[in-house]
Amino acid sequence: MAKRRRLSAPDAAELEQLEAGFATKPTLSPFENTSATPPIAQVAAEAARLSGMAAVTDRVALAQDQGDAGRWRDATAAGLVAQRIPLDQIEADFIRRDRMTEDEEAMQELVISLRANGLRTPIEVTPTPEGFGLISGYRRLMAFRQLAITDPMFADIPAFVRDAGAGATAYVSMVEENEMRSNLSHYERGRIAVLAAGQGVFPSVEAAVDVLFAAASKAKRSKVRSFAMVHEALGDLLRFPVSLSEKAGLQLATALRDGAQSRLRDALDGSDASDAKSEWKVLDTALFGIPVGPKDKSRGGRPQQITRLSARTLTSGGKLDAEVSPDGVRFRVAGRDLGVAEAQRLMDILARELG
Repeated sequence: MAKRRRLSAPDAAELEQLEAGFATKPTLSPFENTSATPPIAQVAAEAARLSGMAAVTDRVALAQDQGDAGRWRDATAAGLVAQRIPLDQIEADFIRRDRMTEDEEAMQELVISLRANGLRTPIEVTPTPEGFGLISGYRRLMAFRQLAITDPMFADIPAFVRDAGAGATAYVSMVEENEMRSNLSHYERGRIAVLAAGQGVFPSVEAAVDVLFAAASKAKRSKVRSFAMVHEALGDLLRFPVSLSEKAGLQLATALRDGAQSRLRDALDGSDASDAKSEWKVLDTALFGIPVGPKDKSRGGRPQQITRLSARTLTSGGKLDAEVSPDGVRFRVAGRDLGVAEAQRLMDILARELG
């Protein structure tokens, strides 16, 4: 009879070796999981990690969107975002224009370019109670209106909308753009300074020149003031003022400071100049013989102030107007063929009235 073997329990060291062997033994079943963590727990953990990453990504994207929206609002408020605005909502003569003449050939070239290539630089407008007022881009707006007659694609125009109002900012924007794109003439620079001051945008012509042409040299601003003086004194009679050269304008300004305003106005009023050359000949003739002596500092640097009275329409035809200056009063009858006898009778009436 065989002898029975007594079994003995393994000690702790042997158990550890057995566990290590089972752990390293490869499995034959693809469904067995060597991890002590149940599969469903692994899936849940992975989903939690992905969810956390998605939340972070969403927060980053949201922050970027909010930042972009803020920058967009700031750019729109600053007038840096172009908007398409219907042409009939834009008032072209919202402020007085600095450009006096338009080159028809250049305008047609602009129309052809816009039709072929579109608008590369938007115009500038400012909000008004009725719509929008044009600040800069007059030629582009006129070209779009011309094109819109036959092509509805040009019924609205890209524009920067800026809160400029009709004050100094609007005038500065207009002048800066025209100086950058195509230099204004000497006379146009002086004229726009006078017009802006006359509308109360600036307290004086000198202040208007300083603001509108702040980037110009002191010498250039001095020339602008001289042409402003020419416009104030002779602007209503000059037919071809834009053609005045720098030398001619400065010569006229000097004569005006020396008291030649009435003489120059009389010469222009009685002329029938048909072009710039003949008009300057009239002025040059009037300037000839004006005494040039030491300047009387008490006269100041501006011409005599002329006040023009409202014209009166005569019942039998024609018009009567008058202007008053420090050195006299001048009457003019237009549209009536008065003879010598009638003129003499009018002088007699004035003589009796004046005593």
